Amino acid sequence: MTDGVLIVITTDAGADGEYCLGQIAQSYPVALIAPHAPTWELAHLSDHEIADPLDLKDLRAAVARLAARHRIDGVLTRDEFLLVPAAHVAADLGLPGNSSATAVACRNKAVARAVWSAAGVPSAASERASSLASAQDAAENIGFPVVLKPVAHRDGLGVVKADNADELPAAYAYAARYADGQGREGRGVLVEEYLSGPEVAVQCVTTRGVTTAVALARKAVGPQPRFSALGFSVTADDPLLAEAGPLAQAALDALGIANGISHVQIAMTKRGPRLIDVNARLGDDLVPHLVFEATGIDLPAAAAAIARGQEPDLSPNWSRTTALSFPTAPRPGRLTRAQFHGDLTELPWLERLVWLRQTGDDLGTQADDSPGDLRVCYLVVTGHDLGQCRQRITDATALLDIQIK
Repeated sequence: MTDGVLIVITTDAGADGEYCLGQIAQSYPVALIAPHAPTWELAHLSDHEIADPLDLKDLRAAVARLAARHRIDGVLTRDEFLLVPAAHVAADLGLPGNSSATAVACRNKAVARAVWSAAGVPSAASERASSLASAQDAAENIGFPVVLKPVAHRDGLGVVKADNADELPAAYAYAARYADGQGREGRGVLVEEYLSGPEVAVQCVTTRGVTTAVALARKAVGPQPRFSALGFSVTADDPLLAEAGPLAQAALDALGIANGISHVQIAMTKRGPRLIDVNARLGDDLVPHLVFEATGIDLPAAAAAIARGQEPDLSPNWSRTTALSFPTAPRPGRLTRAQFHGDLTELPWLERLVWLRQTGDDLGTQADDSPGDLRVCYLVVTGHDLGQCRQRITDATALLDIQIK
């Protein structure tokens, strides 16, 4: 048997996965369990097993094979759909994690809302709907406008706003289309109170039941009725953290979060901060990278330390602002040009520019006529404050040449 490894369980890849896996591997040897043979991941791995992580029997067999070759020192996932399987595996091995009941509550928004209501933690009024008729009843009870969403999906999939009764049938149909693929922890659609105000995501670190709110990401949201993320910004010592942080901590305490990193989404309403959602994992859209660029706090490394039962290093190393933007195509169509007309060496504040699409790719409308992803690339900038970062986002975006046919 070789030295210890940290098991990372995943089903996805992409920019978030590569960044987080790379950071974790810098702090500890990684053994990956995924449903596919590793490609780019190999550079970060000490070992791997191929298994279906959503099949608990198959997952446990893969863990057993790794345990025959290594000492297993921790279990970690950043995949929303794998919170419950990862909790089971950590419990099997007697390693730090969260209970499976807590993981289910984090996955199922209806259960989470009930927990917060019982604990007096302010969130949106919410009712589950299994039909258009029940959605209409729920909307009348809550009052328009309302937001409809699948009970247990991720990444804002199927989330849509209905301003009035006339818009509700189309909104329910849209949310219901995503309800079938949301995982085993939830069924149906939620009808919720619309929380008006800027959205933020508090990045929390919990070790043995003690939570620290370490950073706040401000979210740029696309046009309604849908709420796609167009970007995030993180400022070290953001004053909104003092306002939103206690609510995030209360939400995690109520759910019973014992260990790990959480991405807690909050609406800053006129009545004060109100909970939108808790993701009991590292945030998507490179938010952990933004936190590092703004503060020097390495959230993936912290997640790895917590999974191994160690205290994470949460010491800030610098103080600045960083922002991420997803420039989009102007409309659905085939991407015919995607270029950057600038010299990256002359823009030291442009931390990275990554193309998500290639010429020839079709963007926009999907087979079911629902809006598809129009994001073509992402760019990250740094600056002294939010105003400077926003200007640099504007300046960098102006150098992009994106054309659609």
